[in-house]
Amino acid sequence: MLILGWHGGIRAGEADDAMAGYSSHDGAAVAVRDGQVVAAIEEERLNRVKHSNFFPARSIRFCLEQAGATLADVDRVSFDAHEAVVDEFATFSALVAPEEPLVSGRELIGRLFEREFGVDVRAKLHFCRHHLAHLHGAIHASGQARGLAVALDGEGDHLSGMAATFDGARITPLVEYSPAQSLGSFYTAVIALLGYRRFDEYKVMGLAPYGDPARYRPLFERFYTLLPGGQFELVSDGVKLALIAEHGLLAHMRRKGEPFSDVHKDLAAAIQETLERIAMHVFAHQAHVTGERALAYSGGVAHNCTLNGKLLYSGLFDEIFVQPAAHDAGNALGAALAAGVEAGMTMRARPLPHLYFGSHIGGDDRIAARLAAWSGLVSSERCGDIVERAADLLAGGAVIGWVQGRSEFGPRALGNRSILADARRADFKHVVNAMVKKREGYRPFAPSVVEERLHEFFEVPAACASLPFMIFVVRVREAMREVLGAVTHVDGTARVQSVGRDSNPRYHALIEAFGRRTGVPVLLNTSFNNDAEPIVDSIDEAVACFLTTGIQYLVVGEHLVTKPPQPDPAQVRRLVPGLRAHQKLVQRRAAGGAIRYAIESTASGFFAQASTPVAQDVFTVLLAADGTSSIEAICRGAGIVQDERLAALTRELLQLWDRRKVVLQPG
Repeated sequence: MLILGWHGGIRAGEADDAMAGYSSHDGAAVAVRDGQVVAAIEEERLNRVKHSNFFPARSIRFCLEQAGATLADVDRVSFDAHEAVVDEFATFSALVAPEEPLVSGRELIGRLFEREFGVDVRAKLHFCRHHLAHLHGAIHASGQARGLAVALDGEGDHLSGMAATFDGARITPLVEYSPAQSLGSFYTAVIALLGYRRFDEYKVMGLAPYGDPARYRPLFERFYTLLPGGQFELVSDGVKLALIAEHGLLAHMRRKGEPFSDVHKDLAAAIQETLERIAMHVFAHQAHVTGERALAYSGGVAHNCTLNGKLLYSGLFDEIFVQPAAHDAGNALGAALAAGVEAGMTMRARPLPHLYFGSHIGGDDRIAARLAAWSGLVSSERCGDIVERAADLLAGGAVIGWVQGRSEFGPRALGNRSILADARRADFKHVVNAMVKKREGYRPFAPSVVEERLHEFFEVPAACASLPFMIFVVRVREAMREVLGAVTHVDGTARVQSVGRDSNPRYHALIEAFGRRTGVPVLLNTSFNNDAEPIVDSIDEAVACFLTTGIQYLVVGEHLVTKPPQPDPAQVRRLVPGLRAHQKLVQRRAAGGAIRYAIESTASGFFAQASTPVAQDVFTVLLAADGTSSIEAICRGAGIVQDERLAALTRELLQLWDRRKVVLQPG
């Protein structure tokens, strides 16, 4: 039995409007055959829009290709929403856009699939309630026979969470949490004081250890009430705002890009402490009343890795599995598994072994061909001992991009699309940030350690043999905190990934080889991307990131790639320019008659910068881009041949490429 699960927007071509886009973020698709994951990928990896809210057509095509199937071969197509809620959306769409027909949710989605794939899926459409999809995705991936399952997030299907017990495939709901109890929305609303918004929650989690929660604890204790039975109440946004104003905090609101004061750090600490207090109240009660000693946990709040660490140390459970794709993209998996359970499909009896279900870089010949296409800008050599060569470079202080096999499903780079460095050097916190990430300096990097030596470097409960998905913040052993200077956070913790020999043999071998040279089998591991793009997926995206950042070496498969200190402008002009599918060129007459040129995004403003101004020559080149002609050829045709104009145009295109506003690739 082949099942396709998906999550995302339900309009084609254009992004959803602000309201729909806000709730249909992180589109993804998963193919499950006979209980086993065949393929899983987030739409952002393919369309290059962070947290994409588009209909995940590319992801669906990818999963079908990996399954060797067409949509007609799929037994069920499962979506992570209650059918009645999709009906509401379809009705609302028709009310606000009279040109849209008034149809059911099933019909709306059926027409979308038919338009995109030419196949009628109405009869095989399956709707799975949003939080049940979260639960299914955690339960069946955990390998646990029975236990407690909890989903906590912002909102879905007019709820913000659910707790249930499970026994095999049978799920028995215990409690549902209303939107007024949304811990995800609470966190998102309050971090606005720090200049952050949705999708920035993890940044506040990293800032919290720098502050003292006691300073604002009395204020934050007025935001919630813990009730008997594991219940709780949150005050309304209006009351929150009034209390914040009463404490004079509006005068301390931080704007994006401004420095952090002690007020901001203490607020971050108080926000994090409040989340932990409420969530632990829920978990403690459910553990007590159910007597269950195994926990399967999902939902957007489950990406709060600091809270997960507190759960790990709490002793409430003997086993804790946090779904590594706990956000809504993971619901593509949960929806597929829920449909499989309903259809009687046999589920896996062991934990999810890994997350390498995305795009494959291909065999050696394909890798060599793609790298050769970039010749003039990079040089590459095939190394039979690539693990040893890379270990030498890392031990010598190099920062490398590491691209292997299939990409990871979910928000973490787990050794197949990673930037790696020496975890011992404290200054690398700043070196890697300056080279690549261009992000807030306080944010920590994560360590990858060989699984066999996890307990040697980190304080982890004895019963916990591995932490493979980088989703728990744990204490670094005190004696190892200076040793692991680049990955130990200010509070002595780290968001660790243990790497098993079986789950990722080459990455495990690399860390082992680094350990033989240094005595420390731990690497700094951060996602392979800059701050303007999702994690790289393809070889070409890896090369583009390599060329537009300070990464010193790139390893793709068994190939070692190097570059000159600066790209040769003449070689850059041999690249083919273009825009992404969600971008368009516009020209408008401004006040005073001047023409202004820009690249605009069709994605919701939650996910992409709406407009980027460009010079007329750049506009001319991009307007003439046909997917095959080089910058050089287009410039000749447009009469842009003077050295000064070519130099200015090349500089601007490189700047736009660095910010991922344009695509430059070999012909």
